[in-house]
Amino acid sequence: MLILLPPSEGKASPRRGKPLDLGALGFPALTEARETVLSALVEHCSNDPDLAAKTLGLGPTQAEHVTANTLLRTAPALRADRIYTGVLYDALGLTTLEGAAKGRATRWLGIMSSVFGVVRPDDRIPAYRLSGDTNLPGTGIVSSYWREHLDPVLGPAAGNGLVIDLRSGMYAGFWRPVNAGKVATVRVLHEHRGTRKVVSHFNKATKGRIVRALLEDGSKPRDPVALAEHLTTLGWTVELHEPTKNGTQLDVVVSEL
Repeated sequence: MLILLPPSEGKASPRRGKPLDLGALGFPALTEARETVLSALVEHCSNDPDLAAKTLGLGPTQAEHVTANTLLRTAPALRADRIYTGVLYDALGLTTLEGAAKGRATRWLGIMSSVFGVVRPDDRIPAYRLSGDTNLPGTGIVSSYWREHLDPVLGPAAGNGLVIDLRSGMYAGFWRPVNAGKVATVRVLHEHRGTRKVVSHFNKATKGRIVRALLEDGSKPRDPVALAEHLTTLGWTVELHEPTKNGTQLDVVVSEL
């Protein structure tokens, strides 16, 4: 089973630790592609910080992110499960998992990254600032660049198992699984006084809790229908849509956090 997560815009910035070792990251077949993006980002931010800020969509009070990008090769690196922060990752609580659940997280989770393509929770990376829709000199649109490189590694990683895709639209464009019958996407709907709508906080927090429950439970549903049934047994209200060319959408309906 492969569970795909988006990165977080906010990231922890470690003050100490060994620097990045590209060759030590999971999915080593991506090392050359990662080097290309890393070099392009560091060079762009180093050569023209003002232009880099515009490229990255940063305002005048965010210049420190440009400076940090120039130091990515020497900056302290931490496990990805400590670098990524925010509502989804707070609810998921990767760093508090223990035993078998922690091991499953390392094997099952793939976190999209604009700099590194995809990382495992135990990969040590520095904090960076780069979005998937950035047109980065030297690589072009980041999401398009990774679309050309991720299938050879994520295809085998998924195998014949279920892919649970929790990525946002931008990061979903990094890689599209070929076997749509084995892909489940999840949408969280907040129901209040008979009206349902997507609310960012509910969406992210619920997705984090769902992933944690799956990691702790250890079951491996074989397809979207089995996933919907399993989530129901775990206490969620789930509605299953008809399959499409991109997979099957599950709506998880919540009324409170």
